[in-house]
Amino acid sequence: MVIELDGTLYSITYFQHVKPGKGGAFVRTKLKDVMAGGIKDKTFRAGEKVKEVRLERRPIQYSYTDGELFYFMNMETFELVPIAGDQIGEDQLKYLQENMECEGLQRDGQVLMVELPQFVELEIVETDPGVRGDTAQGGTKPAKLGPGAVVQVPLFVEVGETIRVDRTEDKYITRVS
Repeated sequence: MVIELDGTLYSITYFQHVKPGKGGAFVRTKLKDVMAGGIKDKTFRAGEKVKEVRLERRPIQYSYTDGELFYFMNMETFELVPIAGDQIGEDQLKYLQENMECEGLQRDGQVLMVELPQFVELEIVETDPGVRGDTAQGGTKPAKLGPGAVVQVPLFVEVGETIRVDRTEDKYITRVS
């Protein structure tokens, strides 16, 4: 969800509703500045109003980066849209790969944020060989994926295999054949 606060757009990355035994309820939030990328903690009291901002979702496809800007192609107009890495977010950049289809959240024709799919399929580029030890359950090992993310995978997964990952939880789901 995106809100406008003091003339700045923020996306809500975390919230917690708190109802203490004494006094009124409140909501603790972590807000990410959509344009600058900074994180801010803010507490809202019960009944406090904020302005919700409606963003349009448009399909975009990641093309390439020049080091500072990431270029996405608008799938409807086929125009290249440059977006700064701060607007994408470090947590998403580690899963971003060429030709990946994403969603661009835009306002007044300008892309403000990029949302990657929840489940991504990536190739393992580095992992230790799987050696079974004294484990009654299946063990895990770290594996580095193509774009740079590191996730825990089962011991039987090897380098060169493609796996499906839930990028919101940095969690291995399954192998892809």
